[in-house]
Amino acid sequence: MALCAKKRPPEEERRARANDREYNEKFQYASNCIKTSKYNILTFLPVNLFEQFQEVANTYFLFLLILQLIPQVSSLSWFTTIVPLVLVLAITAVKDATDDYFRHKSDNQVNNRQSQVLIDGSLQQEQWMNVRVGDIIKLENNQFVAADLLLLSSSEPHGLCYIETAELDGETNMKVRQAIPVTSELGDISRLAKFDGEVVCEPPNNKLDKFSGALYWKESKFPLSNQNMLLRGCVLRNTEWCFGLVVFAGPDTKLMQNSGRTKFKRTSIDRLMNTLVLWIFGFLVCMGVILAIGNAIWEHEVGTRFQVYLPWDEAVDSAFFSGFLSFWSYIIILNTVVPISLYVRYAAAPRSLPGSPGGPQANVSVKVSPLGEEPRPAVCASSF
Repeated sequence: MALCAKKRPPEEERRARANDREYNEKFQYASNCIKTSKYNILTFLPVNLFEQFQEVANTYFLFLLILQLIPQVSSLSWFTTIVPLVLVLAITAVKDATDDYFRHKSDNQVNNRQSQVLIDGSLQQEQWMNVRVGDIIKLENNQFVAADLLLLSSSEPHGLCYIETAELDGETNMKVRQAIPVTSELGDISRLAKFDGEVVCEPPNNKLDKFSGALYWKESKFPLSNQNMLLRGCVLRNTEWCFGLVVFAGPDTKLMQNSGRTKFKRTSIDRLMNTLVLWIFGFLVCMGVILAIGNAIWEHEVGTRFQVYLPWDEAVDSAFFSGFLSFWSYIIILNTVVPISLYVRYAAAPRSLPGSPGGPQANVSVKVSPLGEEPRPAVCASSF
């Protein structure tokens, strides 16, 4: 999986030479390995806690817990705060870990799919993750396209082939792609093994309907367009077989460029609850200030007469300091105005939606995390 996360310099143009891995490797192009998971064993705890403490309520209760550990201001046991806080963090962490486990599982399934790759003059079975830019791949009817390919030839006349792009743009009607005339006759393995054309084209981008480039072969230049491309995520239909040259692989494919990086998502309910907590906390601070001022005035005007019966703590040397400590004590006493029970129920609420009907991901549960997130039409990179 290390290859999936390898950083590379930005590209100005893409150069891919057929059947020449040594030439293509000097450009440090990405492999066909994909990674949609967010965590690993080492990063899960710190990253997940960092994400969870972006919630205002979690930060508030952590701050409250720290206050309760100070004997001079604490009037309640810290146990009353740490138990619900740990419960909320633990439930959310378990759900996040479960979601990410399924991402890892999906990544492994996709990366270990088999593809027929032309290597050393013969077709060999290779895992998708081992496919490289410049490889020539054979696709058969009803197979998914493993990477962004330049169509070289097909079983149909004039190098035509038919694809379904429902997983890319939602359209179920068949689309036609055609190989350029100069390569459409390369239908047998021996001729394809000798093919050494070089594609020079645009760098990786997320434009599904546009492609510009050129094929250089036999001292001639042949323009290329989107009509000559088979994108990852497409399905070959009504075509016995076709051959394609890998131009973009893995994270460089247009499918993965559209999917983007898996991020911590904050829903409208999260934002509403954060806003409510901030307003409630502001109200709590106002109450604490008023009560602390009242305490300081009382200690200055009246409390000094009862020093024999109600002595100050050793650390308290003035009415002002007594009011300061009282402010934090009142914050602890009145902390229930922020309803942590709501967060416990919120964290424990179910957050899954049924999988999409039909298609390759029909038996996959769509994990929606956190609660209230509305599913949006998007490219489903984890299915490929």
